[in-house]
Amino acid sequence: MPKIQITLVRSTIGQKPKARETVRCLGLRKIGSSTIQEASPQILGMVDKVKHLVEIKEVE
Repeated sequence: MPKIQITLVRSTIGQKPKARETVRCLGLRKIGSSTIQEASPQILGMVDKVKHLVEIKEVE
């Protein structure tokens, strides 16, 4: 399964609680923090919900 790197580029301050929790469940804490996840349907759905806060890159 391909992997993606997810980076938090905007703050969660002022966001709805569900968006904050989604960012936290993706493993992101501070602006600039990154995590590498498998591109499963569950992860891609979570990323889609917070796409205005994160940046996504494919990694090998």
